[in-house]
Amino acid sequence: MYSPTTRLLTILELLQTRPSMSGEELAQRLEVEPRTIRRYIQMLQDMGMPIEGARGPGGGYRLRPGFKLPPLLFTEEEATAVVLGLLGAHWLEIEISPVAVEGALAKVYRVLPFHGRERLQAISSNIMLSPHQNETRPDASLLVKLSTAIHEQHIVALEYCSHYNVITQREVEPYGLLGWRGHWHLVAYCRLRKDYRQFRLDRIQRMEVLADKFAKDESFDYQEFIHKHFLAVPARWHVQVEFQAALHLVRHKIPSSYGTLTPTKAGTLFETTYFSLDELARYLLVIGFPFVVHQPPELRDAIRKLGQNLLQIADTVPPEPQRE
Repeated sequence: MYSPTTRLLTILELLQTRPSMSGEELAQRLEVEPRTIRRYIQMLQDMGMPIEGARGPGGGYRLRPGFKLPPLLFTEEEATAVVLGLLGAHWLEIEISPVAVEGALAKVYRVLPFHGRERLQAISSNIMLSPHQNETRPDASLLVKLSTAIHEQHIVALEYCSHYNVITQREVEPYGLLGWRGHWHLVAYCRLRKDYRQFRLDRIQRMEVLADKFAKDESFDYQEFIHKHFLAVPARWHVQVEFQAALHLVRHKIPSSYGTLTPTKAGTLFETTYFSLDELARYLLVIGFPFVVHQPPELRDAIRKLGQNLLQIADTVPPEPQRE
């Protein structure tokens, strides 16, 4: 049984060894309908493969003359690292084209021996990595632009919406990027606040890399800043919450890095430490499973407060439009 990735690889291999092949020939070799071949050819072209098509008698498909895929040599361990990285792109909360991921996987598989290819295709066919923050993924192009600005020391102009929904215009000197607890952050010197700050990428309304450059402060270590403001934040509260849902369902919602999950008679016990009960209350409600709070009692107060705020919002009636 051919997988879609194997079929794409087979088409490339056939076109590299033959000057031209018709759609009918390719369809027979891959045991599919000719219209399926047309779809695969379009996918390969979208991935950047220079495949040319000719209509009419004697027509068919061919690779652009002179084009050869560059040879790559991977050990199986190196190839495994590349494949897991590609499969984990969405788990990293990055919005990246599935076509780009599929194309990169196809190129890696193509240069592997048959045994190694089969083993890695087993990984890609049987692993599902489920991200947590589906609605806040930055586009991969945003990370590329910011990384380039950091490397080339370009000033970046931001229109930024704060946690309190206040929009400000900023010019910042970017130093580094961090993925942390389902969000991406930019560490930068803010010329408006005259200090180093972190900016959540999902709160950036507009961004422009300016032509002007800045001189890096060599005494500032952005990794130390990250450790101080993120990794070394004291976790004040020890939390025990029991979800009324099976362990495998909760695992799809809560990454293992967030805490420990243990099956119970009633469902799944979630244990973690966290510094903000208000933020944790919002997170638990978004998960969507009913739950019971074991510890701490203050978390129930935070949930109750959040519920009251939601009820107030739900009960607020918009004013009637004024009649002219």
